[in-house]
Amino acid sequence: MNLRSAFLLALAAALAGAAAPALAHQEPERGEQGAARREAQAGNIMRSSDIEARILPQMRDAEYLGFAYDSTARAYRLKFIKDGRVTYVDVDARTGRIIGRSR
Repeated sequence: MNLRSAFLLALAAALAGAAAPALAHQEPERGEQGAARREAQAGNIMRSSDIEARILPQMRDAEYLGFAYDSTARAYRLKFIKDGRVTYVDVDARTGRIIGRSR
């Protein structure tokens, strides 16, 4: 491979790497997390950070593992663990009210 070919190959790789984040940003979000973001932006449900701010203080003795959003139920499910036991807290995404707990 000559110097010009190597330069062009490196340039093409650099340009492709620079374009990847822009292309990823243009793709629509899919799945439940994307649905949650769109619904929150539209004002139909509370943002996940607002839900977490309400619920985490109530579960301070447990480790927070994250959440999932159910667009059909319009509910967040927050996952916690304490002493090796997992607890799910289901929260109405519109009101922030706890609608269920399961172990």
